[in-house]
Amino acid sequence: MNARHHGHALRPYPPGDLAIWVFIFAELAAFFALFVAYAFTRLKHLELFNAMQLTLDSDAGMLNTLLLITGSWCVARAVAAIKANHGASSARWLLAAIGTGVGFLIVKYFEYGAKFAAGVDLETNLFYTFYLLLTLFHALHVVMGMAILCFVWNKTRRGGYSSHDHRGMETGASYWHMVDLVWIVLFPLVYVMR
Repeated sequence: MNARHHGHALRPYPPGDLAIWVFIFAELAAFFALFVAYAFTRLKHLELFNAMQLTLDSDAGMLNTLLLITGSWCVARAVAAIKANHGASSARWLLAAIGTGVGFLIVKYFEYGAKFAAGVDLETNLFYTFYLLLTLFHALHVVMGMAILCFVWNKTRRGGYSSHDHRGMETGASYWHMVDLVWIVLFPLVYVMR
């Protein structure tokens, strides 16, 4: 197959390394299994789950949703900037995305702090078992995503990526978008849907 079409080089799809996509699909499968388990357990204990949802801080959940969506937008801007050979701008966008991750974890820290102070733990009831498992598992992914973005940011600020060589950045961006996507499903499922 010709590598060029109408004067433009064909871009590999999906972006980034294939290995990250295998990992992303494995992670999505794990979250999907947890979401299905949550949904079936919720159906069997609907009254408990509906009552316990009311004890969650949906404002904190919405703030975290906005933070992660903003983080994904910043990462997309970073990729666009490096494709235009604007390394300094790309690094600033990545730093902003890392900042949204920090913000997310700060909000979760206060949210968990309030729950733990009230005596909530994994054994409180089925709803809180799922709530803590799902949100802590996701928070670990946020931390991992931030670590990846920090690595990409450091390489970017040292001139390690360019418009011709940015696969590593796209790989990190793909992982961060997966973290965002999972939260976009998790937030309404656990905090909102009755």
